[in-house]
Amino acid sequence: MRKIIYWVHVSLDGHINGPNGEFDWPVFGPELAAYSHEENDRVDTFLYGREVWELMSSYWPTADEDTTEEHARYFAPIWRATPKVVFSRTLTTADWNTRVLGGDLATEVRALKSEPGKDMQLTGGAGVAKALADLNLIDEYQVVVHPVVLGGGKQLFGLADRFDLKLTEARTFDGATVLLRYTR
Repeated sequence: MRKIIYWVHVSLDGHINGPNGEFDWPVFGPELAAYSHEENDRVDTFLYGREVWELMSSYWPTADEDTTEEHARYFAPIWRATPKVVFSRTLTTADWNTRVLGGDLATEVRALKSEPGKDMQLTGGAGVAKALADLNLIDEYQVVVHPVVLGGGKQLFGLADRFDLKLTEARTFDGATVLLRYTR
């Protein structure tokens, strides 16, 4: 059975975006970039909620054009080629090798997990992540803590049902970020 890996960037005060929705604060140094590239080899499907999908699809299709930023040049072609799933009740279609699923979340995710293939990566966001966590459908949590206090914004797992996790790894990157890897 395929696993869902939740990959999320969070501020030191527990927010996944800033007070005005900004996502300009993650520190993505070469060590963290290299680690994320290794993690991409584990998965063959990217999962998103609608809001994160809109952010990703507005940036990654052309992120490797006219840039010297190594991570963007490396990841943009991978993002374009990798199959994607967006969970949304309002979006009906999406470009870039993407299917939109808007039915019963538990049923649809269990069906995805039973398909052949590598693991799947759920990136960022709070709504779908909370819903999947409440349904016990996330297998691994990779939380990257960044050295910034945002003072507001969406919380990681705001108002989630209680659940316990087991720490399986803690690691620093670039002298700035900390990866906390958990399983349920």
